[in-house]
Amino acid sequence: MTAVTVTGMGLMTPVGRGVSEVFEALLQGKSGIGRPPVDHPVVDSVELAGFLPAFDAGQIASGPDGKVMDRTVVLAQLTAVDALADAGLVVGQNVAADRIGVIIGGVGGMATLEKQVLARAERGRAAVSPYLLTGILPNMPAARVAIRFGIRGYTSSVGTACASGAQAIADGVRLIRSGELDVVICGASEAPLFPTFAETFANARALARNWDDPTEASRPFDLRRNGFVLSEGAALLVLERADHATARGASGYADVAGYGVNADAHHPTAPRPDGTGAAACMRQAFASGKVLPEQVGYVNAHGTSTKLGDVAESVAIGLAFQGSAPAVSSTKALTGHMLGTSGVVEAAATAMAINTGLLPPTYNLEDPDPACPLDHVRKEPREARPQYALSNSFGFGGQNVSLLFGPPSTEIKSEGKVW
Repeated sequence: MTAVTVTGMGLMTPVGRGVSEVFEALLQGKSGIGRPPVDHPVVDSVELAGFLPAFDAGQIASGPDGKVMDRTVVLAQLTAVDALADAGLVVGQNVAADRIGVIIGGVGGMATLEKQVLARAERGRAAVSPYLLTGILPNMPAARVAIRFGIRGYTSSVGTACASGAQAIADGVRLIRSGELDVVICGASEAPLFPTFAETFANARALARNWDDPTEASRPFDLRRNGFVLSEGAALLVLERADHATARGASGYADVAGYGVNADAHHPTAPRPDGTGAAACMRQAFASGKVLPEQVGYVNAHGTSTKLGDVAESVAIGLAFQGSAPAVSSTKALTGHMLGTSGVVEAAATAMAINTGLLPPTYNLEDPDPACPLDHVRKEPREARPQYALSNSFGFGGQNVSLLFGPPSTEIKSEGKVW
């Protein structure tokens, strides 16, 4: 079976930018959750959220072209610059333009759509931009990345809600295993912090609320949890055929050893409470990677900090692992929920757990819910050397994705690649 390894990562998250900064924050408990600034569009829409640190968009969104780019497109391009640089890849030099592809998930440019609808309501037909479609289409983050770097291989978007970024990675693995591509840039870009989108979650009472300290609000698996924290971010992994990476002298962080993708077929928003759909997805990942459950020593959980979701995932982990007890944590305690991007950041954290032997904990987990009887990593990082590790992502509509990571297959080993 063709080995697929992660040779580059681009991460823009509420806890920082870049592999080293983000993983260190996840280990040390640096939270990216706070109250909206007084001049932010969501200041009257949500109590708290996960906001990106300041960044310079000038290299991407300059001139007339930049005025029609949604924030999701800008974030995707900045993250792609970082990911390709981290991988040491230059399209047309050490990878052929038609042998590299791009798959980027997310809900698309909905903030741009909201602005345009308001403009039309206020000023009429003439206010509608002729560039509206290129601002809102969900394929634009991937298309703009392809245009920027001259990528001529398979290019697509994924729209499976909060599982989008993880499914983009699974699709990338499939394309490399099939022999269609040598390299795929995979992930998601999400910019949901605008009024209408934020208010739909707030009005559904799905968001964490009434916390004096915003950094305590996201608390996966904890008895006091009362909702998730909405966040923004973008994350892309560079997946590469391991022998292709070795031939150009590159190392890998970890292999994507397998994946599972399926559907609950249960409810538009709620997970299947008996956990059978998610458990089957995890078992698919084991089978795809030809490993046994007891070989998997760590699970980076979807763990959103919601009552239904955390319990359903805990039940599913119990079913999938059939009595073996992997260490489990959720890094959303620090990042909040970046929707489709979360699965990519968590995949990166899982790859780094394999790479470094350090498991990031679930911060804010003070009183574990008895309905979530797991081997929780909490309060501080845990030193471990899991042979394999799993990253779970679940989305509205019952979309389930599990990604299995193992040690890198590149001949140039990755020890010291980051640390």
